[in-house]
Amino acid sequence: MTQTIKEKIRQRRSQMLVHSYLYYVEDAALIEDDKWQRWADELYRLQKKNPDECQIDFYDKAFKDWTGDTGFHLPLKDPKVIKKAKQIQSIWKQCYPKEKAA
Repeated sequence: MTQTIKEKIRQRRSQMLVHSYLYYVEDAALIEDDKWQRWADELYRLQKKNPDECQIDFYDKAFKDWTGDTGFHLPLKDPKVIKKAKQIQSIWKQCYPKEKAA
């Protein structure tokens, strides 16, 4: 099943939040910088090309002027972001116990 534009925007926003938290707050990146940048650039293009699809009630204000340059300014102290990031980190550690983060 193909994702709608709104679903893809939500997915990429979530990824930006989670992986920015892990990178900037935990110093424990799980993905390489170039992968993060590909996702960030895709989100930028999606939002730029589809402005009417960006009001999804999922961190709309935080991503209003998204350029994909950095995730440092995102709401990384938001409890929902922290919870999701820690869940992803825990799953990653269970799946790859011997591997180091990116």
